[in-house]
Amino acid sequence: MFLQKVLRTSLLLILVGGLASLALAVVSTARSQSAQETPVGPDALEALAGMGKTLSAKQFSVQSRTFRSYAGQNGELLHIAHATKTVYSRPDRLSVSVTGDDGSIKLLYDGKTLVLYAVEARQYVSLPVTGGIDKALDALEERTGTDFPLADLLSDNPAEAVASGITSGGKVGTSTIDGVRCNHFFFEQATDDLELELWLEDNEQAVPRRFVVTYRSLPGRPIFIAELSAWDFSIQPPDSDFVFQPPPGVTQVEFKASATTTTPK
Repeated sequence: MFLQKVLRTSLLLILVGGLASLALAVVSTARSQSAQETPVGPDALEALAGMGKTLSAKQFSVQSRTFRSYAGQNGELLHIAHATKTVYSRPDRLSVSVTGDDGSIKLLYDGKTLVLYAVEARQYVSLPVTGGIDKALDALEERTGTDFPLADLLSDNPAEAVASGITSGGKVGTSTIDGVRCNHFFFEQATDDLELELWLEDNEQAVPRRFVVTYRSLPGRPIFIAELSAWDFSIQPPDSDFVFQPPPGVTQVEFKASATTTTPK
């Protein structure tokens, strides 16, 4: 379920904060609709379908800047920012580079091995995984308690994955982001008590350019904001780009679960 949770772990803090997955849908014109009417507007469904078709491409890269809330040691609401570049190649190649307020980390998956490299710590962990990107991200969450917010955009059916759990929503207006006209959508996900805003380019590709998630039931109503840019569907990365070659002086450590703090879930 898209952006159902964002978790923190010691080694993976940057990854979690920098990669965010997207979620969508519109408040009722929606609140006044009858139970028999479609809770999500047809314009929103059409835009999501266009996005899903585009993101079903065999390979692409995208950059993002994110800003998110998380709970401090004393329960205070704090904020952290990250910049990310993701390179994706179906069915089993993934490269993610993240830099942010708390350092840098790289994730590489070559179809056989998932590697997380903490740049400043000069340490990496490695986990054997086969079966594709979905399996690798499932293994990441299982072993570390870390959810990968971008996972829905990398699924076999991005539109279905992103829309999962949305109970109402639709188009609320238009905006211009970096000179590009975008349709602005607002959605609710009642099960997890979320509000979700999504900006999709107003064209056939309908790629995501911005999203905001508000966690209504958590103290302080923390938010997650991401802006996406530099979408490129013409890349042809060689398999070697997804294989980790440890730099001199970098050591391997054991891949084991870390204590986590749910922020938010």
